[in-house]
Amino acid sequence: MSILSILIPVYNEENLLEQSIDRIIAASLPPSFEIEIIIVDDASTDSTPEIIRKLCRKYHNITAIMQPQNKGKGAAIRLAINIAKGDYIIFQDADLEYNPNDYYDLLIPLIENKADVVYGSRLCKSDSKKVTFSYYKFGNKFLTFIVNFITGLKLTDMETCYKIFRSNIIKSIPLQSNRFEIEIEITVKIAKQKWRISEVPINYNGRDFKSGKKLTWKDGIIAIWTLLKYKIFYRSET
Repeated sequence: MSILSILIPVYNEENLLEQSIDRIIAASLPPSFEIEIIIVDDASTDSTPEIIRKLCRKYHNITAIMQPQNKGKGAAIRLAINIAKGDYIIFQDADLEYNPNDYYDLLIPLIENKADVVYGSRLCKSDSKKVTFSYYKFGNKFLTFIVNFITGLKLTDMETCYKIFRSNIIKSIPLQSNRFEIEIEITVKIAKQKWRISEVPINYNGRDFKSGKKLTWKDGIIAIWTLLKYKIFYRSET
């Protein structure tokens, strides 16, 4: 039996969290797989903590961590990675933008030993309901281009939430980022270690600020600085 650890950083997601968890529980997985869900609440100020406690009573395979102070998505992911027990680890947003039924396809390259890390690309599947809003799409394409240019990778969607790893790989990366720039840090450090990366098309239903989107243009600037910082100063152990 293999375990997929699903790491979910949460901040003020009272409207979508329960439905998201129900979808994750119902998602199809390859044979002989089970899941553990790790939710890290980043000091939500709405009813999210109460919903998390309700979900823990409803499902036996949920571990919840309640942060006393807001520290950011990256800090929540780093905390969850440390306690994850699965053979594979995937990141999941606490909304309905991503479809957990894509877990199956994302796991296949790892199971077949064709990759060490798999990115779910929102930009190479024509039947996705809504790829993203135009300004996010432009920003993502720009950052992905810069990352590819500097690292030598050939990604189509670097900023995707759906990144899935062999557990030993992501646990071996000394992560430091506290906010959204953790996506850049992970990608640069994976490239420096020369692990095999595959991309798999996924479904995506993007939302805007009115629906709870939290990324801003400032995060793009921070992402570029993070890219340069870790490309220049990070030295892999291998």
